[in-house]
Amino acid sequence: MVLESLSKALSETVRKILRAPLVDEKTIKEFIRDIQRALLQADVNVNLVLQISQNIEKRLREEKIPQGFSKRELLLKIVYEELVKILGGDVYDKVKLPNKKPYVIMLVGIQGSGKTTSAAKLAFYYKRLNYKVALVCADNYRPGAFDQLRQLGEKIGVPVYGERDATSSVQIAVNGVKKFVNEGFEIIIVDTAGRHKEEKSLMNEMREIAEKIKPDEIMLIVDATIGQQAYIQAKVFHENTKIGSIFLTKLDGSARGGGALSAVAVTGVPIKFIGVGEKIDEIETFNPKRFVGRILGLGDLESLIEKFKLAEYKPTEEDANRFLSGKFTLDDLLTQLKSISKMGPLNKLIQLIPGFSLSLPDEFQELSKVKIKRYSAIIESMTKEEREKPEIIDRSRMRRIAMGSGTSIRDVQELLEQYKNMKKMMKMFKRKTKLFGKLKGFTGV
Repeated sequence: MVLESLSKALSETVRKILRAPLVDEKTIKEFIRDIQRALLQADVNVNLVLQISQNIEKRLREEKIPQGFSKRELLLKIVYEELVKILGGDVYDKVKLPNKKPYVIMLVGIQGSGKTTSAAKLAFYYKRLNYKVALVCADNYRPGAFDQLRQLGEKIGVPVYGERDATSSVQIAVNGVKKFVNEGFEIIIVDTAGRHKEEKSLMNEMREIAEKIKPDEIMLIVDATIGQQAYIQAKVFHENTKIGSIFLTKLDGSARGGGALSAVAVTGVPIKFIGVGEKIDEIETFNPKRFVGRILGLGDLESLIEKFKLAEYKPTEEDANRFLSGKFTLDDLLTQLKSISKMGPLNKLIQLIPGFSLSLPDEFQELSKVKIKRYSAIIESMTKEEREKPEIIDRSRMRRIAMGSGTSIRDVQELLEQYKNMKKMMKMFKRKTKLFGKLKGFTGV
């Protein structure tokens, strides 16, 4: 769930403009009002919202519609580009991997921003990319900080250095980095104590740690729930210790997430990662173009491909063609369910596909990991013939399959209905790619 309320409001607005029989002056004004309402509800600065609205209207008056495109498509292009602009525009490229080894990342931020959990998420992210990662707990102020980081480290299989009775967090950081460098670790993440912008002694300590360990990157952890106040926080930390990147946490479901995103982007410091949930694997690299594409319902195929890579799932061209033509069997579906279960909730994945978040049935969004496990058990209880020809499954066969899978007849019926829906959706996807294929070339989504 990435700013779910904003995404829902904006994708509904896009859906309305796509369905409108005529894009006239009245339709455009209603569209812009809907965009304004969605952004204001997401805590984006009022002046910024007004500026976006004026830019959209001005560009619509002045820009010519390219040959082969409609006014509707020009409107979507302009909205997309204006939203990308407030989130940093083209400045923020794809997250670059560390260019040297060892690579030391120092985390800073105020208390309660989610630094320790973010440290573990970062370690998990880089470990999945086959880096040898280690964590250092340089927080000797908060009781239990070392134990919390150590428990998270054990969970993801990453070593953690800390000193329980040490009085100097500077020395802990130096000792930890030195130890892991000597042991050949490639990425060392140093979690420092949370500090307030008014606490001069802690700010001085933060500068001293940076001077001693000479990190390759200082990453500021910012809580998205503080909204537009994120600007002040990022500015003060940047003035004290040059910040190289920002990790925006608690973005999932935050009503003020839009405010934090736009406020931090104004500082000019790149937002590198976003936290989209409480689990260790709920971390995403931030790219304004991809992000805006998703909240508008235009999809994010690049993120989807990355998730497939991390799950080590490599569909063949033949698999893809079968799915897109709607000719896949329940055996094919079983393979997909097992692969997808490694990548997170299905409704999140489907929203990465251009056009699907605009028309995703409610019952399809609810396809959780629990259901994936249940559906897999049902398919595995079927005969080869039933998997290839599910239309032969009558009430008697449903009863046998339900007993074999430890489910109910209703569960079996539900799976077969979902299977039919998926086949319809895949066929629909082929039709939608005509419009979104044009938009891709038009906007760079």
